[in-house]
Amino acid sequence: IHEECGIFGVWGHPDAARLTYFGLHALQHRGQEGAGIVSNDNGHLIGHRGLGLLTQVFSDEREIERLKGDRAIGHVRYATAGSGTTDNIQPFIFRFHDGDVALCHNGNLTNCPSLRRKLEDEGAIFHSNSDTEVLMHLIRRSMQRTFMDK
Repeated sequence: IHEECGIFGVWGHPDAARLTYFGLHALQHRGQEGAGIVSNDNGHLIGHRGLGLLTQVFSDEREIERLKGDRAIGHVRYATAGSGTTDNIQPFIFRFHDGDVALCHNGNLTNCPSLRRKLEDEGAIFHSNSDTEVLMHLIRRSMQRTFMDK
């Protein structure tokens, strides 16, 4: 059964990445092309992602143990946009001068090609061909003062 991607997150648990792994395992039917988890350890984002089933991407127990922190987000990918390369596996980590952000999303931006062209014309640089990266560029360009308001 193919649906759209699966997303799972945990907030406020000392073993957030492991719980996210189990949550993604329950959502594996929503995407079998890739998987990833990003954890937050006091503002330091640590991630691991790869092509294949969740159990293949995290076949080495040390990968989960390395993802320290009490917050985590994860994603199992069913490609509806973008190519099937590791570059398009989420969550993405974005590093900015004022802090780091991890982002994953489920769905498609219907006007993604035109948005991407406009952003590139304005100087944006992309590392994937995922619409999630376009979404982060749009969030960062918001004129709101705080990240939560953006």
